[in-house]
Amino acid sequence: MKRLCASLLMCLLGSLNPVHAAPAPHPHWSVGFHEMSFLDPLDQQPMRAIAFYPSSDKEHTSTLEGYTVEAGEDTRVAIGRFPMLMLSHGNTGTPLALHDLATSLARKGFVVVAVIHPGDNSRDHSRLGTLSNLYGRPIQVSQAITEALGDRMLAPFVNANQVGVIGYSAGGETALILSGATPDLDRLRRYCQERPDDRDACNTQGELIVDRDDLQPVADPRVHALLLMAPLSLKFGRHTLADVHVPVLLYSGDGDKLVAFDKNAAALARKLPIAPDFKLLAGAGHFVFMAPCTEEQLAAMPALCTDADGVDRKDIHRTMISEAGRFFSHALGKPDRAGMQTADQ
Repeated sequence: MKRLCASLLMCLLGSLNPVHAAPAPHPHWSVGFHEMSFLDPLDQQPMRAIAFYPSSDKEHTSTLEGYTVEAGEDTRVAIGRFPMLMLSHGNTGTPLALHDLATSLARKGFVVVAVIHPGDNSRDHSRLGTLSNLYGRPIQVSQAITEALGDRMLAPFVNANQVGVIGYSAGGETALILSGATPDLDRLRRYCQERPDDRDACNTQGELIVDRDDLQPVADPRVHALLLMAPLSLKFGRHTLADVHVPVLLYSGDGDKLVAFDKNAAALARKLPIAPDFKLLAGAGHFVFMAPCTEEQLAAMPALCTDADGVDRKDIHRTMISEAGRFFSHALGKPDRAGMQTADQ
């Protein structure tokens, strides 16, 4: 009898344990992408952005400009109203170089709008070193925010009060202007006198080409949080950062040979009025924030794909994606699923 009671008790406990241990339901989202085309506010010529978003469709893989991206074109948008993150790439770059960050954040419940800056991207360098590029990039991101909030496909699923910006390299400068910073061009001149061999920051010897004297730095009050990766920030002093009052997650590698760590990220961390959450990556270089390379990319672009000994790009990206998701969820708020209809209605 004792053995029978013990057996019954064990069966009862066994049947109860899964009930207590079962995790709360969590939606599994795939990723979709949506091509956007609108007019560049600087010259009314067409420009592009690619929006990555949570999708309820099956998993897809696409090839975009040579990058293999885990997203399907115009797949069904998941149900919810999601925070939106604008992605600004570096000088002469492409946001697709950060495709893993964009798709991973979309999978976590963010709409990530990757802006392709006219005149300063991998195919067009015509505005490099100009005032129109410095002051125009933030205006382009602001226009992309407006366009996304009015896009027939995306607008029903984006929360206009939950907007953040991701800025990589020169995109970090763009993000800071959007949040209220004002570039000080004298700082660039002095820096280039001190370090004339900096071919990235000083390709015009510290003097920007004044192609548009009608432009000024314009902040966007819709921006509420920043993720900065190896930001180009040497044009900002403490007083020109005084109006930046949004939370900042800041990443940089102390092995950065392109955007000098001491004059950019390290100085920025000291000068921001609200201390950022600063993640310093030992030994990491400037390109560690680009998506881990395939074998073909490694062979074609070894300088962009090869990291210093002891630097694990895949591990850095896993950690950064996790921390970025937590940061933006805390700073902007989580997706709102209340009262939403299905995407098919």
